[in-house]
Amino acid sequence: MAGGHQPGRGPKGKIVLDAVQFVLSQEDGRRSGFLHNPNASPHGPMYGHGFGTLFLAEVHGMINGKELRDKLHEKLKRAVDLIINTQNGEGGWRYQPERRDADISVTICQIMALRAARNAGFHVPKSTVDKCVEYVKGCQAHDGGFRYMKQGGPPAFARTAAGVVALYSSGVYKGPELESGLAYLMKYKPNQPFPRRDMPELHYFYGHYYAAQAMWTAGEPRWSEWFPAIRDELVSRSRIRDDGSWADSICSHYATAMACIILQIPNNYLSILQK
Repeated sequence: MAGGHQPGRGPKGKIVLDAVQFVLSQEDGRRSGFLHNPNASPHGPMYGHGFGTLFLAEVHGMINGKELRDKLHEKLKRAVDLIINTQNGEGGWRYQPERRDADISVTICQIMALRAARNAGFHVPKSTVDKCVEYVKGCQAHDGGFRYMKQGGPPAFARTAAGVVALYSSGVYKGPELESGLAYLMKYKPNQPFPRRDMPELHYFYGHYYAAQAMWTAGEPRWSEWFPAIRDELVSRSRIRDDGSWADSICSHYATAMACIILQIPNNYLSILQK
């Protein structure tokens, strides 16, 4: 989809349509609206729900057939309602669809999904967004980086990228939190000799997925400085394997998908990326 392919149309149309059908089939029969694959890792199913909801919101409006279009609309509405109804008292979300605790890593998945759903015409209460903004700002440290949780812990690259995009997804486009967060990220500009500060390989693709979106939304001059650097780093021989994939500790499918989305951001095909 980031390359312009739509469900049922074009050379990759069947692949996209199959993906739509699969995600729609993953609604948990025991919990209305919960997009959860019981055969996948049991750790942090709200990650999957957030990404699944984001995907359905992005593909909403691309479906031709009325039956499938109606099915997608109904399931997406339930998925959005689940996110809204599981926001915890601090304003964030965590691994399970429960209101117990929160972290910034899961929170970005949910607020980005809500933003995509809102772009597609679904109602998202302003109070939900306002509480999320309050939570995300509460996770920021004095140096501009974002911590994993509001209660404390060190700031880091990936969670800072997530924090900045969470604010953008919430409709916050200006302010000291964004400026200091972006300045923190620029310390980790890609394609520099290692070690560049304490840049971790763990969460590399997750971090750069959000960092690229942060710089894209921030615009010039940051984007023209950041994108060529991450592009060159991703397409370097040290990154791409002989079969054309990218490797990650999670799996090569995940790493390759993230890398391809990052590289195709300038296409501006996905509504979540449009300014």
